[in-house]
Amino acid sequence: MEISVFNIKGEDTGRKAVLNEAVFGIEPNDHAIYLDVKQYLAAQRQGTAKSKERSEMSGSTRKLGRQKGGGGARRGDINSPVLVGGARVFGPRPRNYAFKLNKKLKALARRSALSYKAKENSIVVLEDFTMETPKTKAFVEILNNLKVSEKKVLVILPEANKNVFLSARNLEGAKLAIAKDINTYNVLDAGALVITERSLEDIDAVLNR
Repeated sequence: MEISVFNIKGEDTGRKAVLNEAVFGIEPNDHAIYLDVKQYLAAQRQGTAKSKERSEMSGSTRKLGRQKGGGGARRGDINSPVLVGGARVFGPRPRNYAFKLNKKLKALARRSALSYKAKENSIVVLEDFTMETPKTKAFVEILNNLKVSEKKVLVILPEANKNVFLSARNLEGAKLAIAKDINTYNVLDAGALVITERSLEDIDAVLNR
């Protein structure tokens, strides 16, 4: 699959980039996508919810009423879950929601997400560029030139670039990612993918093993 390469001015360079069919042209596996996105979102959870149980509360341990004959539920001290202000039974405890997935399944999920974007014609290939100084206005101009400024954009770079990152971090609808670190959730969440030429090579190297 061939796609035109654009420069930062939005002009067609006349060159063509080849999207590897093994990465961008497979039949998407929805279940793999579901599992990978589920794992990503689970890993974002803090898991710090906590409520006090009976043994953790301070208060008198005196039994408030007799065991039987009171006409209500049996209860012991003032910390009893039966009483208002008492402890909670089987309340939430801090936990880790993360779980593991096989590397091959995660790679399949990413290939599936990229294939969906290719089918939707939501991929723009940009020639490699850099920014001498951080400037949000210049980054917005690049998105405008590529006609993707109205969408949620994921810009995929071959390596970390501080100036580009600083230029994009204040834009609500724009995210940056390193080619070897892209994840299924961010790819699907974006309305358009802007991938630099070197990033295509890195994606092929990581996902087409």
